[in-house]
Amino acid sequence: MSSPTTTSRGSAEGQRPARVRAAALREQERRSERRRRRITVSVVALLVAIVGGGAAVQAARSTADGPAAAPTGVTTDGYGVQLGSADAPVLVEVYEDFMCPACGNFEAAAGAALREMTADGSVRVVFRPMAFLDGASTTRYSTRSLNAAACAVDAGRFPAYHARLFSAQPEEGGPGLSDDQLITIGTDAGIPDKSFASCVEDLDFLPWTQRATDAASKAGVVQTPTVRVNGEALAVATLPGLQAAVQAARG
Repeated sequence: MSSPTTTSRGSAEGQRPARVRAAALREQERRSERRRRRITVSVVALLVAIVGGGAAVQAARSTADGPAAAPTGVTTDGYGVQLGSADAPVLVEVYEDFMCPACGNFEAAAGAALREMTADGSVRVVFRPMAFLDGASTTRYSTRSLNAAACAVDAGRFPAYHARLFSAQPEEGGPGLSDDQLITIGTDAGIPDKSFASCVEDLDFLPWTQRATDAASKAGVVQTPTVRVNGEALAVATLPGLQAAVQAARG
Protein backbone atom coordinates (compact mmCIF):
# COMPACT_ATOMS: atom_id res chain seq x y z
CA MET A 1 0.00 0.00 0.00
CA SER A 2 2.96 2.35 0.57
CA SER A 3 4.06 2.56 -3.09
CA PRO A 4 0.75 3.88 -4.51
CA THR A 5 0.58 6.46 -1.73
CA THR A 6 4.10 7.72 -2.44
CA THR A 7 3.44 7.85 -6.18
CA SER A 8 0.23 9.78 -5.64
CA ARG A 9 2.00 12.39 -3.50
CA GLY A 10 4.80 12.73 -6.02
CA SER A 11 2.27 13.24 -8.83
CA ALA A 12 0.38 15.84 -6.83
CA GLU A 13 3.62 17.70 -6.06
CA GLY A 14 4.58 17.66 -9.72
CA GLN A 15 1.22 19.13 -10.69
CA ARG A 16 1.57 22.15 -8.37
CA PRO A 17 2.06 25.38 -10.35
CA ALA A 18 5.67 26.47 -10.56
CA ARG A 19 4.88 29.81 -8.99
CA VAL A 20 3.35 28.09 -5.94
CA ARG A 21 6.42 25.89 -5.50
CA ALA A 22 8.69 28.92 -5.89
CA ALA A 23 6.70 30.90 -3.31
CA ALA A 24 6.87 28.00 -0.88
CA LEU A 25 10.63 27.75 -1.37
CA ARG A 26 11.08 31.49 -0.76
CA GLU A 27 9.04 31.28 2.43
CA GLN A 28 11.12 28.32 3.63
CA GLU A 29 14.34 30.23 2.96
CA ARG A 30 12.95 33.29 4.74
CA ARG A 31 12.11 31.25 7.83
CA SER A 32 15.55 29.66 7.84
CA GLU A 33 17.20 33.07 7.66
CA ARG A 34 15.00 34.35 10.48
CA ARG A 35 16.03 31.39 12.68
CA ARG A 36 19.69 32.00 11.90
CA ARG A 37 19.42 35.65 12.92
CA ARG A 38 17.61 34.86 16.13
CA ILE A 39 20.22 32.26 17.06
CA THR A 40 22.96 34.85 16.47
CA VAL A 41 21.24 37.40 18.71
CA SER A 42 20.64 34.76 21.38
CA VAL A 43 24.37 34.01 21.44
CA VAL A 44 25.11 37.72 21.89
CA ALA A 45 22.57 37.94 24.71
CA LEU A 46 24.13 34.95 26.47
CA LEU A 47 27.60 36.45 26.25
CA VAL A 48 26.28 39.75 27.58
CA ALA A 49 24.69 37.98 30.53
CA ILE A 50 27.97 36.21 31.30
CA VAL A 51 30.49 39.01 30.88
CA GLY A 52 28.20 41.92 31.80
CA GLY A 53 28.51 45.72 31.51
CA GLY A 54 31.17 47.22 29.30
CA ALA A 55 32.22 43.86 27.81
CA ALA A 56 28.83 43.70 26.09
CA VAL A 57 30.18 45.85 23.30
CA GLN A 58 32.98 43.36 22.73
CA ALA A 59 30.50 40.46 22.72
CA ALA A 60 28.48 42.15 20.00
CA ARG A 61 31.64 42.85 18.05
CA SER A 62 32.58 39.18 17.93
CA THR A 63 29.47 38.31 15.87
CA ALA A 64 29.69 41.24 13.46
CA ASP A 65 31.72 39.51 10.81
CA GLY A 66 29.16 39.41 7.99
CA PRO A 67 27.92 42.15 5.69
CA ALA A 68 26.19 45.04 7.43
CA ALA A 69 23.84 46.81 5.04
CA ALA A 70 23.11 50.26 6.46
CA PRO A 71 19.65 51.81 6.42
CA THR A 72 19.09 54.50 3.82
CA GLY A 73 19.60 57.96 5.31
CA VAL A 74 22.51 57.45 7.70
CA THR A 75 25.58 59.68 7.79
CA THR A 76 28.52 59.02 5.50
CA ASP A 77 30.32 57.03 8.20
CA GLY A 78 27.35 54.68 8.19
CA TYR A 79 26.21 54.87 11.83
CA GLY A 80 24.65 58.25 12.57
CA VAL A 81 21.34 59.95 11.82
CA GLN A 82 21.71 63.66 11.19
CA LEU A 83 19.29 66.51 11.77
CA GLY A 84 20.10 69.94 10.40
CA SER A 85 22.48 71.27 7.78
CA ALA A 86 25.61 69.29 6.97
CA ASP A 87 27.45 72.64 6.80
CA ALA A 88 26.54 73.71 10.35
CA PRO A 89 29.69 74.66 12.28
CA VAL A 90 28.52 73.17 15.59
CA LEU A 91 28.18 69.39 15.80
CA VAL A 92 26.24 67.75 18.61
CA GLU A 93 26.57 63.97 18.81
CA VAL A 94 24.29 61.90 21.03
CA TYR A 95 25.28 58.30 21.81
CA GLU A 96 22.30 56.48 23.28
CA ASP A 97 20.76 53.09 24.00
CA PHE A 98 16.97 52.80 23.85
CA MET A 99 17.00 50.66 27.01
CA CYS A 100 19.05 53.22 28.97
CA PRO A 101 16.92 55.13 31.55
CA ALA A 102 19.35 58.06 31.62
CA CYS A 103 19.03 58.30 27.83
CA GLY A 104 15.27 58.43 28.20
CA ASN A 105 15.63 61.22 30.77
CA PHE A 106 17.95 63.16 28.47
CA GLU A 107 15.56 62.80 25.54
CA ALA A 108 12.66 64.01 27.69
CA ALA A 109 14.64 67.03 28.90
CA ALA A 110 16.58 67.98 25.76
CA GLY A 111 14.98 66.25 22.77
CA ALA A 112 12.84 69.18 21.71
CA ALA A 113 15.70 71.63 22.26
CA LEU A 114 18.04 69.52 20.13
CA ARG A 115 15.61 69.63 17.23
CA GLU A 116 15.07 73.39 17.65
CA MET A 117 18.83 74.06 17.67
CA THR A 118 19.06 73.01 14.03
CA ALA A 119 16.52 75.61 12.87
CA ASP A 120 18.95 78.49 12.16
CA GLY A 121 21.57 76.34 10.40
CA SER A 122 24.30 76.81 13.00
CA VAL A 123 23.93 73.42 14.69
CA ARG A 124 23.65 69.89 13.35
CA VAL A 125 22.69 67.01 15.59
CA VAL A 126 23.81 63.45 14.92
CA PHE A 127 22.14 60.67 16.88
CA ARG A 128 24.33 57.59 17.25
CA PRO A 129 22.17 54.85 18.77
CA MET A 130 23.88 51.70 19.97
CA ALA A 131 22.99 48.44 21.72
CA PHE A 132 24.97 47.11 24.65
CA LEU A 133 22.27 46.74 27.30
CA ASP A 134 20.74 43.48 26.09
CA GLY A 135 21.50 42.03 29.51
CA ALA A 136 19.09 44.56 31.06
CA SER A 137 16.09 42.87 29.44
CA THR A 138 14.93 39.31 28.90
CA THR A 139 14.39 39.68 25.14
CA ARG A 140 17.54 41.48 23.89
CA TYR A 141 15.56 44.71 23.81
CA SER A 142 18.54 46.97 23.13
CA THR A 143 19.27 45.15 19.89
CA ARG A 144 15.63 44.75 18.87
CA SER A 145 14.78 48.41 19.48
CA LEU A 146 17.90 49.60 17.66
CA ASN A 147 17.02 47.40 14.71
CA ALA A 148 13.50 48.87 14.73
CA ALA A 149 14.96 52.38 14.80
CA ALA A 150 17.14 51.46 11.82
CA CYS A 151 14.01 50.28 10.02
CA ALA A 152 12.49 53.71 10.76
CA VAL A 153 15.60 55.42 9.39
CA ASP A 154 15.23 53.36 6.23
CA ALA A 155 11.60 54.48 6.01
CA GLY A 156 12.57 58.15 6.43
CA ARG A 157 10.76 58.57 9.77
CA PHE A 158 13.53 58.39 12.37
CA PRO A 159 12.83 61.64 14.33
CA ALA A 160 9.19 60.75 14.94
CA TYR A 161 10.01 57.13 15.75
CA HIS A 162 12.91 58.10 17.99
CA ALA A 163 10.74 60.38 20.13
CA ARG A 164 7.94 57.83 20.46
CA LEU A 165 10.33 54.99 21.22
CA PHE A 166 11.72 56.85 24.22
CA SER A 167 8.23 57.93 25.32
CA ALA A 168 7.29 54.25 25.51
CA GLN A 169 10.60 53.17 27.07
CA PRO A 170 10.20 50.02 29.21
CA GLU A 171 11.80 49.43 32.59
CA GLU A 172 15.08 47.58 32.89
CA GLY A 173 14.95 43.94 33.87
CA GLY A 174 11.75 43.08 32.02
CA PRO A 175 10.98 41.90 28.51
CA GLY A 176 10.98 45.33 26.90
CA LEU A 177 8.48 46.18 24.20
CA SER A 178 7.28 43.36 21.97
CA ASP A 179 7.82 43.36 18.22
CA ASP A 180 4.11 44.15 17.80
CA GLN A 181 4.51 47.20 20.03
CA LEU A 182 7.60 48.35 18.11
CA ILE A 183 5.58 48.02 14.89
CA THR A 184 2.64 49.96 16.35
CA ILE A 185 4.99 52.79 17.30
CA GLY A 186 6.05 52.85 13.65
CA THR A 187 2.43 53.16 12.56
CA ASP A 188 1.96 56.03 15.02
CA ALA A 189 5.10 57.65 13.60
CA GLY A 190 3.61 57.57 10.11
CA ILE A 191 5.21 54.42 8.69
CA PRO A 192 2.41 52.59 6.86
CA ASP A 193 4.55 50.29 4.75
CA LYS A 194 4.12 46.60 5.62
CA SER A 195 7.80 46.09 4.91
CA PHE A 196 8.51 47.94 8.17
CA ALA A 197 6.81 45.15 10.12
CA SER A 198 8.90 42.46 8.45
CA CYS A 199 12.03 44.56 8.95
CA VAL A 200 11.33 44.62 12.69
CA GLU A 201 10.34 40.96 13.00
CA ASP A 202 13.17 39.62 10.86
CA LEU A 203 15.89 41.82 12.38
CA ASP A 204 16.86 43.04 8.92
CA PHE A 205 19.56 45.36 10.28
CA LEU A 206 21.02 43.04 12.93
CA PRO A 207 24.59 43.13 11.53
CA TRP A 208 24.34 46.93 11.32
CA THR A 209 23.29 47.21 14.98
CA GLN A 210 26.37 45.23 15.97
CA ARG A 211 28.70 47.34 13.86
CA ALA A 212 27.11 50.58 15.11
CA THR A 213 27.79 49.46 18.66
CA ASP A 214 31.34 48.51 17.73
CA ALA A 215 31.88 51.93 16.11
CA ALA A 216 30.75 53.67 19.29
CA SER A 217 33.16 51.56 21.31
CA LYS A 218 36.02 52.48 18.98
CA ALA A 219 35.04 56.14 19.38
CA GLY A 220 35.71 55.81 23.12
CA VAL A 221 32.11 55.70 24.31
CA VAL A 222 31.88 53.84 27.62
CA GLN A 223 28.50 54.99 28.89
CA THR A 224 25.16 56.26 27.65
CA PRO A 225 24.11 58.88 27.14
CA THR A 226 27.35 60.39 25.93
CA VAL A 227 26.86 63.83 24.42
CA ARG A 228 29.66 65.57 22.54
CA VAL A 229 29.74 69.11 21.24
CA ASN A 230 32.38 69.55 18.54
CA GLY A 231 34.07 66.45 19.89
CA GLU A 232 34.10 67.47 23.56
CA ALA A 233 31.99 65.30 25.85
CA LEU A 234 29.68 66.95 28.38
CA ALA A 235 30.66 66.11 31.94
CA VAL A 236 26.99 65.45 32.65
CA ALA A 237 24.33 65.10 29.96
CA THR A 238 21.81 67.75 30.97
CA LEU A 239 19.89 70.39 29.04
CA PRO A 240 21.66 73.35 30.75
CA GLY A 241 25.04 71.74 30.12
CA LEU A 242 24.15 71.13 26.48
CA GLN A 243 22.91 74.69 25.98
CA ALA A 244 26.04 76.17 27.57
CA ALA A 245 28.36 74.01 25.45
CA VAL A 246 26.51 74.87 22.23
CA GLN A 247 26.55 78.57 23.07
CA ALA A 248 30.31 78.46 23.71
CA ALA A 249 30.88 76.59 20.45
CA ARG A 250 28.89 79.19 18.53
CA GLY A 251 31.28 81.83 19.87
